[in-house]
Amino acid sequence: MYIRFGFDIAYSFTHPTEMILMLYTHPSRSASLLIPERLRSEPATVIEDFIDVYGNRCARTFFQGGILHFLNDGIMIDSGLPDILTPEARQHTIHELPPDTLLYLLGSRYCEIEKLSEAAWDLFGQGPTGWMRVQAICDWVHNHITFEHESARCDRTAHDTFLDQRGVCRDYTHLAITFCRCMGIPARYATGYLGDIQVPLAPPMDFSAWFEVYLSGAWHTFDARNNQPRVGRILMARGRDAADVALTTTFGKHRLEHFEVWADEVPDEVASQAFMC
Repeated sequence: MYIRFGFDIAYSFTHPTEMILMLYTHPSRSASLLIPERLRSEPATVIEDFIDVYGNRCARTFFQGGILHFLNDGIMIDSGLPDILTPEARQHTIHELPPDTLLYLLGSRYCEIEKLSEAAWDLFGQGPTGWMRVQAICDWVHNHITFEHESARCDRTAHDTFLDQRGVCRDYTHLAITFCRCMGIPARYATGYLGDIQVPLAPPMDFSAWFEVYLSGAWHTFDARNNQPRVGRILMARGRDAADVALTTTFGKHRLEHFEVWADEVPDEVASQAFMC
């Protein structure tokens, strides 16, 4: 299938401002782009690309002030298959884990394992291990946290979510990641596009968060917010938690003026026309 994805995001700035941007799709998806991805700004600014320590494609720019739009509009080739289920995937002991996965066992800004370790072991310590333990964590988070878009906060941590029992997709993800790490399962944060493909529409669309865990020698996708296999995920970035994958980081006062995101399946003929253009 073909998925048209993109965004139109605008900020206003009162003073000249430096910015770090994480608005591209992940390099691992580059081969699936129908045409090369190009981040645009209006008015045009110099955008310098770089790859961060987690392998995400990022950029930086400088803007003199006023209103700045960031725009992207592309088409991704997708398998059309839902997230892969591997219930037999086993959990590794710590000494079996590759060194590059150990980082994802540690606490991070939004994932306070020291505050939730006891609760995690009380809830999940007597159950199955491996895939089924991660699924039990997703089930618990999905069933105990209420989705409230209006309650979104940039400073809510996993422990806050555990106490408040409300939040948005990033909060579901932070709590599930923290529980996994407490149980010795490497877990990393992922963000990107997840359109309402083959599910009921739930506008307005936003960027989405999910997570990946390391089991049986590979990384696997889980989603505590939706808690069901979904079609059409387009990865943008990975990190320890949301602090590592902020869409924009501005070094100056600003205000969000416009925010529109899309990720929709398009017919083959529409994709072909876009490719020809």
